[in-house]
Amino acid sequence: MSSGNANLDLAGFDLDSSVQLRDFIFAQFAEDLGRMTSSTSTATPLKHAFEARVVDVKSPKSDINALILDYLTMEGYPKAAAKFSKEANLRPQQDGPLITARQEIKDAILNGNIEVAITALNELEPEILDKDPKLHFSLLRLQLVELIRQCNGGDITPALDFATKKLAPRAAMNQDFLKDLEKTMALLIFPHDNLAPELGALLRSDLRQTTATKVNEAILERQARRREAAIRQLVRMRAWAETSARSKKKDLPDRIELGLFGEDGDYHENGHEPMITT
Repeated sequence: MSSGNANLDLAGFDLDSSVQLRDFIFAQFAEDLGRMTSSTSTATPLKHAFEARVVDVKSPKSDINALILDYLTMEGYPKAAAKFSKEANLRPQQDGPLITARQEIKDAILNGNIEVAITALNELEPEILDKDPKLHFSLLRLQLVELIRQCNGGDITPALDFATKKLAPRAAMNQDFLKDLEKTMALLIFPHDNLAPELGALLRSDLRQTTATKVNEAILERQARRREAAIRQLVRMRAWAETSARSKKKDLPDRIELGLFGEDGDYHENGHEPMITT
């Protein structure tokens, strides 16, 4: 699973129940897991011996809570993280203002306000873009895409000026940058309602999402944290393990759940301490 998957929109979500929040998040990752493995059957098979073994290994509530708080913190949901940490009686993993700052940068990118995002990023971590030319170019390229989007069918001067001053000097020093710039400038030539797939992809929200994820990861790394939430790593490991087992013809049920719920959908305590996720 790429790091951009399972990015949740919690803006309108009811955060009154930590259980509902947990179920909502895990449901998204369960969908991703289904796409990553061959566990796609929707039938209700008979109980498999493997499932009986799984029943004996339940995830403790403390571990589940730690995963949820880690996800909310790393992905930049400050209000949800603060509320969940209080309800779950967990120490916050990062100060609220730092999470809020990351969230504001991420939201600016997702809304196409790239100049605002760059300014906020420079205020939060002034050295990130200087030390990561590829990330800097990605942001500037996205800003160019937004300018082209705005001038479609109209005055293209702002986009041309921006490309000439901000992107061309960088592209002249890097062949990959040059190819990306040339592809982006093609958006000025062809009608946006009839673009080749590789050009149309530049105008889809996926590019904003990918860039926002990369920026968030860069900030986390700069702040001496992991680049992504622990649950993303766990789901990738879980998918790899299942795929590997199936390739070796191991005896497995047709469908294997994510494994973070009991049969009743509730937590299962076993007295363990919360796992370390920072």
